Amino acid sequence: MTGRGRSGWHGLMLATLIVAATATLASAQSACAPTKADMEGPFYKAGAPVRAETGRGLVVAGAVRSASACAPIAGARVEWWQANPDGAYDDAHRGALVSSEGGRYRFSTSFPPPYSGRPAHVHIKVFAPGHRTLTTQLYPRVGQTELTSDFVLTKE
Repeated sequence: MTGRGRSGWHGLMLATLIVAATATLASAQSACAPTKADMEGPFYKAGAPVRAETGRGLVVAGAVRSASACAPIAGARVEWWQANPDGAYDDAHRGALVSSEGGRYRFSTSFPPPYSGRPAHVHIKVFAPGHRTLTTQLYPRVGQTELTSDFVLTKE
């Protein structure tokens, strides 16, 4: 091959790599992996009061998204419940909010205690029209004061 031939081949390879990378990036942006479900547990009560704070010490924030297009879901109801500092579930540690136009949510709560052999955790339930309800849990690390988590829902 001449120097000119190699240059043309390298240009073709570079163009092929750019097209492949662009397709991969577009594919990654067009869909999100759904959030894994986790057990609801026996302490869920429907109708949690709408509020953005059930304590202080841990801030939980993120976005609610649709798995099909990774698009934010505005108006999703995010509910949470957890044990109080004594390890008992109570109404003071239940809350709900509605995601913003950009699918964002944010709430503050006390750091959940480990109890009965379970690690510290916050239960989450997310409802959005046209999507399956998601029930999951978040597991903050000891000493963590902020936790970011997107909730990705699948279509019905």
